Amino acid sequence: MHRRTLVALAALPVAASAEETRIRGTATYRERMALPPGTVLEVALEDIARADAPATRIAEARIPVERQVPIPFVLAFDPARLDPRGRYALRATLSRDGQVLFRTDTIHVVRPGQAEPVALHLVRDGSAAVPAPGFAGPRWVATAIRGQAPAAGVVSDVTFAPDGAAYGAGGCNRFRGGWTAEGAEGLKLGPLASTMMACEDPKDAQERCFLEALGLVRRWRIEGGSLLLSDATGEVVLRLGRS
Repeated sequence: MHRRTLVALAALPVAASAEETRIRGTATYRERMALPPGTVLEVALEDIARADAPATRIAEARIPVERQVPIPFVLAFDPARLDPRGRYALRATLSRDGQVLFRTDTIHVVRPGQAEPVALHLVRDGSAAVPAPGFAGPRWVATAIRGQAPAAGVVSDVTFAPDGAAYGAGGCNRFRGGWTAEGAEGLKLGPLASTMMACEDPKDAQERCFLEALGLVRRWRIEGGSLLLSDATGEVVLRLGRS
């Protein structure tokens, strides 16, 4: 059973400032999973003083997610609705198409008028599965590196595991690291660590070029069955085919 996120709020005067009528913070989670397009963050302030009655919702905010975590939020509420004898819970969920993907499961105490933002840590909902991006799962083999075809007999490949791990071979050495996705097409790798076996050209030259290209990656798209990885300017630095 999830624990409720409790918020202690003293009574606020009706003429409180705009700052005192808002709760600001961020929502995040530890899993290395990208949120799919269409995800919504919902943050709600509820009065849970009566154990024998449903919680009374004081205020809520629904925020379309346009970036990966941490996701900033501002929850405005009317201080006149607060009872000094009340108990208040701050709940947060990340959902898509009505299915909850992540929810709060920690306690956060809020002081009236505090300037510090609230950091909400969400946990994965056991009944939900976060869809992995289209590039995650298969092994991808480079068919072009910075516009050049790989050397004959030299294979450079990468696999993006759904759990956020990235691993493969540059052409001679094995490497491993992580990946993070941002929005529908954002992608970044690193840091990557590799074995240190000495290699001769063309393996060494291709490996260096391949790893450098991976470090430049900022966007992805799948086109005609190929995975195209681009840098910050939109230039395709790697073209890969599914193995």
